[in-house]
Amino acid sequence: MLLLSGCATTESAPSPVASNDLSKLTWKTCYSEFQCATLKVPIDYADLSIGTFDIAVLRYRNPNQHDRIGSLVINPGGPGVSGIEYAIDAEFILNPEILERFDIVGFDPRGVGQSSAIQCLTDSEQDAAFATDPKPDNDSEYAQAITDTQNYVDKCIANTKNLKHFSTAESARDMELLRQSLGDAQLNFMGFSYGTYLGTLYAQQYPDKVGRFVLDGAINPSISVEQQTLIQVEAFDTALANFISDCLRRKDCSLPKNATGSFFTQLFDSVAAKPLVITEGGSTRLITEGLVVTGTAAALYDDVTGWPLLQTAIAQALEGDGTGFAQLADGYYGRTSDGTYLDNQNDANMIIDCLDWPSSSTNEEIRAAATKFVKTAPVFGPYVAYSEITCNLLNQTIGKKVNQSNQNSAQIKLNKPILIIGTTQDPATPYAWAKALSSYILGSRLVTLKGEGHTGYGRGSACTDDAVDTYLTTGQVPAQNITCSQ
Repeated sequence: MLLLSGCATTESAPSPVASNDLSKLTWKTCYSEFQCATLKVPIDYADLSIGTFDIAVLRYRNPNQHDRIGSLVINPGGPGVSGIEYAIDAEFILNPEILERFDIVGFDPRGVGQSSAIQCLTDSEQDAAFATDPKPDNDSEYAQAITDTQNYVDKCIANTKNLKHFSTAESARDMELLRQSLGDAQLNFMGFSYGTYLGTLYAQQYPDKVGRFVLDGAINPSISVEQQTLIQVEAFDTALANFISDCLRRKDCSLPKNATGSFFTQLFDSVAAKPLVITEGGSTRLITEGLVVTGTAAALYDDVTGWPLLQTAIAQALEGDGTGFAQLADGYYGRTSDGTYLDNQNDANMIIDCLDWPSSSTNEEIRAAATKFVKTAPVFGPYVAYSEITCNLLNQTIGKKVNQSNQNSAQIKLNKPILIIGTTQDPATPYAWAKALSSYILGSRLVTLKGEGHTGYGRGSACTDDAVDTYLTTGQVPAQNITCSQ
């Protein structure tokens, strides 16, 4: 539920198919001031006879553009979040000097949004899945979790063709075809969160094609999924502790005096026994334990907007009202007030993660290790302890062989330095991952942002933003690693 991205064993890619053999981008005006096109890419790069996926691409070209450097491809993370929708908001994401020098290009990776998409559940099935018991506490609940998970996997396979071919490694190869089709000698790329992993895999496969790369909210590709999950869930517990400390200093804090993390475990348990309620569309909707846990985690991504919303949600929940937690969870999942979901990001997130992060543990070994998660992160640990079971069942069902060592060990050496950003109190992509990635990509420069929240660019630090803007416009990184503050 909480995982944003994954780590996979990366196979060295053969030379990509020349873009002219598949698709040239034919641009058409869309969304008033943008241009849209479709890129065709092989479903399976090892067997071109299988056919092609359609990749939706959008470009924004500032009317005041001057001294054009080239295209800047951006990815917002996920996996499963739309790069098209992100690029539409380019004017609110990137500073004017960047917009005036680059074409801003967004694309929906294979499996996502407007591209050939992964589809598992209907809207009503999504609602039911998110409302179910998120942590099995006994043999009966564990057996039910296995049954429910296998049903989910079966629906994904039934509703989506070529399910084996939605990995990030394949998306990185698609991005090379996109670079060719854009006509750029090298790829300029800005990836956030999971987008840093997409950028890393691209750099592994095409190091000589790496241009100006900014990887913000970095993923560590060199440790196992088990290690990644433990580090991440511990970071969420730390972020929650920071929220509690901040709240208790405020006069309007909705938490009881001297509250600790146990307040939330008790809240989750109480909601499990008696769900919160809201009125939606003239009927009553139950806001269950899973939705409250998700809403709490979602609020921790941003201390500026998320923390105040969490305070409000807690105050309402203590009165039996689930409105605030429903808003937080629905915002995270992309659910609208009429019960429909904006896109397929939830299904895409699950399937891509599973293809990227195959577990080397059996389901029973995962169950036995649950106590380790509880000890490491008492609040959120119990809710992610079983997350690998979905991927186990998926990979077993589709016949995907799992490499028992899903770690990348070879460091990346590029012809030019790139920029990596890590925020010290980032719950979703812990700061330790940024430090690890900066060592993994030789010659990179690390920008450390001292602060709360997820990712660093555009979050109130002029020091961080200036370093990124200078690098993108001039190609010059700081002479050494730098530390900034919010």
